[in-house]
Amino acid sequence: MNTPYYLLEEELLRRNLSLISRVAEESGAEIILAFKAFALWKTFHVFREYISHTTASSPYEARLAFEEFGSLAHTYSPAYTEQDMPEIMRCSGHITFNSLSQYERFGKMVGEYDGHSISCGLRVNPEYSEIETALYDPCAPGSRFGVLASQLPDTLPVGIEGFHCHCHCESDALALEHTLEHLEAKFGKWMPQIKWLNLGGGHLMTRAGYDTEHLINIIKGLRQRYPWLKIILEPGSAFAWQTGSLVSSVVDIVENKGIRTAILDVSFTCHMPDCLEMPYQPVVTGAESLDADAVKGAPFSENIYRLGGNSCLSGDYMGSWKFQQPLKVGDRVVFEDMIHYTTVKTNMFNGISHPSIALLRADGGLEMYRVFGYEDYRDRMC
Repeated sequence: MNTPYYLLEEELLRRNLSLISRVAEESGAEIILAFKAFALWKTFHVFREYISHTTASSPYEARLAFEEFGSLAHTYSPAYTEQDMPEIMRCSGHITFNSLSQYERFGKMVGEYDGHSISCGLRVNPEYSEIETALYDPCAPGSRFGVLASQLPDTLPVGIEGFHCHCHCESDALALEHTLEHLEAKFGKWMPQIKWLNLGGGHLMTRAGYDTEHLINIIKGLRQRYPWLKIILEPGSAFAWQTGSLVSSVVDIVENKGIRTAILDVSFTCHMPDCLEMPYQPVVTGAESLDADAVKGAPFSENIYRLGGNSCLSGDYMGSWKFQQPLKVGDRVVFEDMIHYTTVKTNMFNGISHPSIALLRADGGLEMYRVFGYEDYRDRMC
């Protein structure tokens, strides 16, 4: 198969889904898929064997949930518009508002719509987060996300049935425990007035070493304290964590001031943007990850390379990797764990094509989901 391509492995996906399903069953929480991290709709037939709902943040995601997953979305957006609301309501069973003013503007429109009921909620900000990367911290001072406890009236507006709190990113169970301490301290007095509590995403329960039993016990304890509340979690990365890779090829090797860069037929800025945003250096199969500066002045005999993308952005490169053999044009370079927050974020900057998308089925067969071409780029530009 020609590179580049994303390769999702069904067996690994089912492994994650089985664990998530077990956590949901034993804890009593509902765990739903966040499209912002994974939205490959051709896999939804697999997901439906384990979960029943998904979460959306836009009309397009809500429509994907309703039409392709087959259930009403749990929808949250920082701001809704008048033209968006009819589609949001058509496709949603839960709608969370980011502010009191948004609810005042649109809440009166929501209730019973097209034969189904819609439950309204507010996103709340506990003013606490253990996320260290500022780009992903929704609770930093001045955040545009959620209502502060100091901004809520003693009695919630009529029609508000739930709270939504999201302040995790690839976090462990202890982070949730600490978050709940702050959430309950600030918003506990309103808990008797609501029916559901959505604890958002970022719960990386499928990562090796994650204490899933502690997570289960935390949720059980929460439900004991508030037995009338339905508890919802909506992770994204956890579903697709370590389920597949991005396969690329070396197309050139250049040298400048003692630094060797292997230029690939993929791009960090186009295909792996989180590597530059987070930032983090991904694992490359068969290569040793080194300190980013290790490539500077390294003897060529040590097979240490910087990896560069094929866009014209100067910063489209990363790190230092030590390979077992010298790289040459045509060699495959495989980036591991590249299914979540990649297939949903890829772009066609410079007219660079998306990698193809393929599924390695559990029976060993290979199913090609999509091969992108010039028309995909052209249609995006008009």
